[in-house]
Amino acid sequence: MKVLHILDSLSRAGAEMQALDICRNAAANGLDMAFAALGGGPLEEDFKNSGVEFIRLQRRFPIDPQIVKTLKAFIRENDISVVHAHQAVDGVHAYLAASGPNAKTVLSFHGHFSDLKNRLAIKFLVPRVSANISCSRGLLPWLSEGGVNTSDFRVIYNGVDLKRLQYAGPSLRDELNISPGSLIFGMVAHFHPAPRKDQATLCKAFVKLAQSDSDAHLVIVGKPVGAEGHVKFEMCKEICRVGGVIDRVHFLGQRDDLAKIVRGLDVYVFSSLHEGLPIALMEAMLSRKPTILSDIDPHLEVSHSGEYALTFKTSDADDLANKMLKVAADSELRNKLAERAYRYAISTFSIESHISNLKELYSEILSG
Repeated sequence: MKVLHILDSLSRAGAEMQALDICRNAAANGLDMAFAALGGGPLEEDFKNSGVEFIRLQRRFPIDPQIVKTLKAFIRENDISVVHAHQAVDGVHAYLAASGPNAKTVLSFHGHFSDLKNRLAIKFLVPRVSANISCSRGLLPWLSEGGVNTSDFRVIYNGVDLKRLQYAGPSLRDELNISPGSLIFGMVAHFHPAPRKDQATLCKAFVKLAQSDSDAHLVIVGKPVGAEGHVKFEMCKEICRVGGVIDRVHFLGQRDDLAKIVRGLDVYVFSSLHEGLPIALMEAMLSRKPTILSDIDPHLEVSHSGEYALTFKTSDADDLANKMLKVAADSELRNKLAERAYRYAISTFSIESHISNLKELYSEILSG
């Protein structure tokens, strides 16, 4: 059994990081695979050096006939049994390319789709592919609300490669010139136009926190995406300026050294409106960081109904500020949350477990 994974772009989003971890650990876990990219991005060199055969294509049209033709030939020549897509656009190309050689098609869902183009592609693909994977149970209701029939979906949790979290260089604290006694809160997420992340609520909460803790700092990592993303980014900066905390809020844009960022935070905050199963949250847990989460279903799922994190009412800046104050005032609580979350994540969200579950699914659909 040989598998071809496909992605439309190679950015640093959750789906791309998950696919990269799979590529890097495929051989060690008995998975024979290749990887095809329909576009470029900052992770291209990482994929090229991941240890699997890498095919770089360039999509010119929403549905590109030449890409379908090239993929179809590769599937035949390499005796590919399963084509696994991670996004709606690459899912369409995967399905069309696999249909001739009779390879099975698998589609993963890493998050919520709000735009019409992706919703139409998903409605086309879901009943036609051999298997649909949701990265969490909490994502299924959102997909159902969008008109997707999720009754036959398989839930397979994402997995994280612990080697990617290792870091031993200069500290984030030194880079930002933050004193050793100051607590660093942080969030890593792009400013998306779609209602996914909620950095504004975090900024409002930090303004309230600063009234009681004048030494705390906030780090926000992520770039604005599109015109609406820039509006959200500027709104967050304005909240911090008006609140008098702009000198202690560090907007770092897109960073390639995420291990340094995660290791440098004292408390990781996940203020989100929609998620699939956030890779960044699992990375924080595996890095022994206490976390504060908006109470959306996927966050509750990862944290075992909030047992391994503090949760706040989604979009409620007052509730988030109270939770931030609680962890800021109690180092024992921070340590307890961090250690318990680490033990749970090690047993639940490893890349080895994820690949094992994928191999089981592939074998099942090939024998069915």
